[in-house]
Amino acid sequence: MSIVVTAATGHLGTLVVDELLQRVPADQVVAVARNAEKAAPLAERGVEVRIADYNDADALGKAFGAGDTVLLISGLEPNRLDQHKAVVAAAQDAGVARIAYTSVLGGPEADFDLAADHRATEQAILDSGLPYTFLRNGWYNEVYTDQIAVQLANGVLGSAGDGRIASAARRDYAAAAAAVLTGDGHEQKAYELNGDTDWTLTEYAAELSKQSGQNVAYNNLSPADHAQVLVGAGFPEPVAQLFVGVDNAIQRGRLARRSDDLSKLIGRPTTPIAEAIATALKN
Repeated sequence: MSIVVTAATGHLGTLVVDELLQRVPADQVVAVARNAEKAAPLAERGVEVRIADYNDADALGKAFGAGDTVLLISGLEPNRLDQHKAVVAAAQDAGVARIAYTSVLGGPEADFDLAADHRATEQAILDSGLPYTFLRNGWYNEVYTDQIAVQLANGVLGSAGDGRIASAARRDYAAAAAAVLTGDGHEQKAYELNGDTDWTLTEYAAELSKQSGQNVAYNNLSPADHAQVLVGAGFPEPVAQLFVGVDNAIQRGRLARRSDDLSKLIGRPTTPIAEAIATALKN
């Protein structure tokens, strides 16, 4: 009986494995990855690596065992709902003890396009009858701080208006996942995970200006102009529209602060956006 992390070599998965290794022995952790070479650093830490792709039902059938606790980290590909359903089916067939899923803040109440696959995945897990935990992650600090070089050159662009964003660091969400995977009493629960404080993109730009010593403004665009800018930057039209849809959700308060579940699970305050900006500017 192991703790199995899917997409274990991705940005979030790597951090989840790292957090797990601070809590349990390495021989209790299994990393599911598509590429053995990329997973080699995890294997060197004593973690068992099982090679499987969300698109490969046969491989998924070998990725889980009876009694395992599984973390399904949501995929990024256009067919991710089908992929998620394949993982759930494989977990159900294997007889896993519980499946945790990285969903979206608001769960069934999340009414924007990017959330549709998450809502449907939650329903597929409920339909499976497996014991579950839903980790409804809010926005990551890194969604914005990874773009600081572009922001310093061009300003902060978006169409979120004065909508508030209760973001936290990716490692905060990873720590919450590890706490749920290794702790008791999390079955049949859904956690609304967001940062302790929320902020607007205008406030973000002001903080970036303060810390960088440069004048960085937030340019609030119309949805149509926002999409045009994204397409001009190389994003496919459907992807651009997803981002515009997220900003619309932000404007409507869908990614604002909902609870203190995250700080409670990790036992400390979440990482504020100002700290994330400082860290990014140093790197």
